[in-house]
Amino acid sequence: MRIESFLAHHGLSQNPFDAEEARDDPVFDRLADRATGHPDFAKILGRLERPTSAVIFGAKGSGKTAIRLLIERRVAEHNAACPARKTLLVAYDQLDPVIDQVLGRQRSKSSGKQQVPTDEGLAKLRLADHQDAICSLAVTQLVESILDPPGARPASSGPTRRLKSIRRPLRVDLAVLAALYDQAPGADAPTRWRKLCSRLRLRWLPLLGLLQVVAMAATVAAVGLLFASVRLWGGITAAAALMLWVLWIGRRLTVWNLVRKIHHQMPAIDRSEADLRQMLGRMSRGDLLRQPWPMPGVDSCNSRYEWTGRLLGVLRQLDYSGIMVLVDRVDEPTLVSGNPQHMRSIVWPMLDNKFLQQAGVGIKLLLPLELRHLLVRESPQFFEEARLDKQNLIDRLVWSGSTLYDLCSLRLAACSTSDNGSGCLMDLFAEEVSRDLIIDTLDAMQQPRDAFKFLYGLIQEHCRLVTDDQQSFRIARLTVDNVRRQQALRVEEFQRGLGPG
Repeated sequence: MRIESFLAHHGLSQNPFDAEEARDDPVFDRLADRATGHPDFAKILGRLERPTSAVIFGAKGSGKTAIRLLIERRVAEHNAACPARKTLLVAYDQLDPVIDQVLGRQRSKSSGKQQVPTDEGLAKLRLADHQDAICSLAVTQLVESILDPPGARPASSGPTRRLKSIRRPLRVDLAVLAALYDQAPGADAPTRWRKLCSRLRLRWLPLLGLLQVVAMAATVAAVGLLFASVRLWGGITAAAALMLWVLWIGRRLTVWNLVRKIHHQMPAIDRSEADLRQMLGRMSRGDLLRQPWPMPGVDSCNSRYEWTGRLLGVLRQLDYSGIMVLVDRVDEPTLVSGNPQHMRSIVWPMLDNKFLQQAGVGIKLLLPLELRHLLVRESPQFFEEARLDKQNLIDRLVWSGSTLYDLCSLRLAACSTSDNGSGCLMDLFAEEVSRDLIIDTLDAMQQPRDAFKFLYGLIQEHCRLVTDDQQSFRIARLTVDNVRRQQALRVEEFQRGLGPG
């Protein structure tokens, strides 16, 4: 029997169970507005106007990607419904650039020596590196909304108008955050930064350039006066020129030294020293002195907490109540490739109570189950520092057979061609197949992805065994038993690492 004939008989526009990845699943898109998530989804999401952290462990196929997509959908809906209490969503799921940048900086320091092994390089990832990467994503989004707001002219856009009217220290904070963290792809950082400062009405005289020009003019004048035998005025002018040159050199050395320290302390950010010198060199001495620059010998995270607080201060002026960070796909970077120890090196620095309990910041850690197995081996001191009991911990995403049955029924109804979309999962089976048998089988599958594979396999096997002229459109008990055994074996082999899944 053709599968199309089977689906058409049951009034289905497509196979509800052929997708394996939520981000590419059109059925999931249609169901995203309905309560189709995990029973713990409300705990994971929390209050959007006051973002909180959550740590979730789940096996492959347990619905972590679906949870992430549902969170994105709920945040978008919340921002549309509550424009005065929006939440800035930051997707921290592309870890390859951060890892490559940090390891590349480590390799450059050890040039001429033995290359840094991957294990050793990943083990040196710090919480400060993750904080820098997250701040970079958030600041880039914010600067983009100011320079290129959708559907409005930049000069008259809401963010630009609001920022022009706020206190100058907050505008300076945003300018410094942009100098450190704004990383728009393909953009020239100094040019983009100067454009932002213009929108913020921040005007700094190019002090280094001005000092150099005046010093050169004074030097030329002194030489001319001395040759003209006007020795008194020539000496005075020469002394003034010398002082100006000293001031220029001192200012230049101060900026260079500051930039060198910043660049050394922020390996996760792809910003050259030359670009930083161009931007920070234009700022006044007073504005530079009030910044919490990351410095050697000081707790590297403290300055990041200060920058996060200042970023939140700017965001509150734009009607944002907080930031929600989605940490996902930690098993996918090239240098990780699913290795649990490599994932541990990336994730463990973020399991810090102070980091996860920042006011106004919600960190959602969607983690593979393999890390849960490593977590239980940690010391009591680790748990005391992480305080996972306060982080909305989901020890494991567990799906019951009944929950999976309801989820599959919803997918069936979503693909129904009838107006009310009231499909029933048991309509696919013969009378000899009981609801309890299907629920028990789905319970053995454990995960949504495996449940869908089971039902997809049932349809495939039924259509393989039946001809079109038999007109048999309900799946028999024998077919259910055969496919159940096959899928149970596949799930067992996958969990033991003996099969592809």
